Amino acid sequence: MSELVLKIPATTANLGSGFDTLGMALSLYNIFTIKKLLPAGDFTCSIIGEGVNELKDVRKNLIVKSYIRACEIWGVPETGFDFESCNAIPLNRGLGSSSTAVVAGVMIANIIHGLRKTEGELLRVMTLIEGHPDNVVPCYLGGMTVSCWDGETLRYVKLPALPSDFNIIATVPDFEVHTEDARKILPESVPFKDAVFNVSHASILCSAWAMGRWDLLHVGMEDRLHQNHRAKLFPAGIGEKFLNEIQSRPDCVATAISGSGPTVIAIVRGKAGNLAKAMCRIFTEGKAASHFFVLNCPKYGALIEKS
Repeated sequence: MSELVLKIPATTANLGSGFDTLGMALSLYNIFTIKKLLPAGDFTCSIIGEGVNELKDVRKNLIVKSYIRACEIWGVPETGFDFESCNAIPLNRGLGSSSTAVVAGVMIANIIHGLRKTEGELLRVMTLIEGHPDNVVPCYLGGMTVSCWDGETLRYVKLPALPSDFNIIATVPDFEVHTEDARKILPESVPFKDAVFNVSHASILCSAWAMGRWDLLHVGMEDRLHQNHRAKLFPAGIGEKFLNEIQSRPDCVATAISGSGPTVIAIVRGKAGNLAKAMCRIFTEGKAASHFFVLNCPKYGALIEKS
């Protein structure tokens, strides 16, 4: 087999009111290269970039685990492989780094075993492994997606792309928030009025996106299910300040905590410099270092660059 090269994008999920439902691909990529096939159970890898120390145990690598799980689900015997993981997406920062591994592992199983699974079959297995669809669906498809998952059946819609003059600023601090901790902080039940609030605002968000009513995105991003709780995981009140101060700026179309955090995203139309500096300043005031990416929402998701 010749080298197999997969280019997989970052994602921002749980978008505002769209907890476990809405997600968007971002133009920041991990690139995975399968260099050669090995005997069953034999996996070797090299890590470049993010996660050099965290991902060095190959048997715990999520690409390998997702590949093995996909083979089990599809009833095919696994093989081993040697691969290179070139990671630009920060780990444990709410930008879908784990989803790139899940998507890659499932794609590898499909490709090297010649299974020719449909898009729906691939996404269903990716969601089974990930546990929820709001990262893996846009990661695989690209763009902005809306997904519904009941544990067995996956339904999804890909919305139109953002206009070309829109940018997404992803401001990434130097501290981590683990998904498990971000889920534990959420309440087991919510008031009925808060549930209605989120249904209405998620509906506005999806409708505004589909119709190009970009002036309503900030309303659609308003949320009462998860963001206020997860903001408490940020030190020194940083999270609450982001949700209030950044959204109130005239140059900000909409803002949200990305995934489980602590990355915060802001959608801006036109130049991004002033808003990016304002976002980094909030982290600095909270005694946290940060850096930012200015990204777009790519129309295409996971790509096979070479096979």
